[in-house]
Amino acid sequence: MPRLDDDHTGARIAHHRKLAGLTQRELAPRVSYSYSLLHQVESGHKAASPDLVSAVARVLRIDVTALTGQPYVTELQQDRLDGLIRPIREALDLYDLGADPDLATRPAGQLVDAAEELCRLVRATRLNQAARTLPQLIAEITTAAHLTPSTDLWKALASTYRTAHDITVKLGFYDLSTIALDRMDWAAYRASDPLLAAVRQYMRALVYFREGEHTIGLRLIGAGRAFLDQAEESDEALAVSGQLHLGATVIAARAHHEDAVEAHLSEARGLAERTGEAGQIHWLSFGPTNVAVHEVSANVEMGHFGAAIDKAKEVSIPKSWALSRRAHFYIDRARCEMETGHTDAALGSLIEARKLAPQQTRYHSGARETIRGLVHLQRRSPDTLTHMAAWIGQ
Repeated sequence: MPRLDDDHTGARIAHHRKLAGLTQRELAPRVSYSYSLLHQVESGHKAASPDLVSAVARVLRIDVTALTGQPYVTELQQDRLDGLIRPIREALDLYDLGADPDLATRPAGQLVDAAEELCRLVRATRLNQAARTLPQLIAEITTAAHLTPSTDLWKALASTYRTAHDITVKLGFYDLSTIALDRMDWAAYRASDPLLAAVRQYMRALVYFREGEHTIGLRLIGAGRAFLDQAEESDEALAVSGQLHLGATVIAARAHHEDAVEAHLSEARGLAERTGEAGQIHWLSFGPTNVAVHEVSANVEMGHFGAAIDKAKEVSIPKSWALSRRAHFYIDRARCEMETGHTDAALGSLIEARKLAPQQTRYHSGARETIRGLVHLQRRSPDTLTHMAAWIGQ
């Protein structure tokens, strides 16, 4: 069996558990997992599920990233992405400084188009290019919006902050992603757009989903739905409403509230029948396919891995779907394939995710845990798996 280093999520759980003065037998019941599973995770013989990681972080009162090891600095340096973080951080701090008198900006229409193009780059997982473009665009739209305020410019700025959130989440800088969402709220308020405000609440809810704070996450979904009461009925409003239900689905699934999962999925299905595939509405990818994909994710979160595989086999991902969403589906699929002993299939799904979105897959904590789990499951790793493990720094 290949030998892996001790820098993995299980080892970090053990480290922080010991700092808290707890034994494995003391921590296990507090996180509602068995001692045997916790022992296997800490020793590196079983992958740490996102649910376990968030439960441990919540009990030990630490951030999830302290356990996942994000951001993955070595890999960021190899991909020359580490030097792009400070300019993003500085750009996010320009919001209340007014117009920059030394900055020449493009016409408003071009800035709006540039914000849309930036969203497209992230969905195409061209993270390096998007991260390089982002700071300058934030600076330009901020100055333009202060000089000649308009709904279109404030919307474009809110969209660009949302893109900043997406980039920083994918690279593991969750502190910056939270700041970006605060800035998105600031701009959405000035745009007087309830749909943008609702989308922002949906994205905030996903932060608490990652942290395992289910109650707060569902309250944020409710706050997002309240914003929709201020909007006229439209395909856009229906799509945002449906996405809120999908967000509630995965949060309820991680809390193992199966009745709530089915209720939210049912609402989302009904809305998807009305909207069809609505991938261009606030870049949400809402529609029947996304409902099916979230059903797979919900089953994974609830530990129903066989049901997840069966549902995944029924899903046909349109080629028009964003590469980021397609890759995420294959990462979820790989996890349930590994959990049910289909190791070759799991490796195939990870290879597909890497082919579609290499940088996103490399920095995805779930993909990294699944690769580590596969290495431990196979006594003699195929060359492809060995290369994948080396690629993510394990």
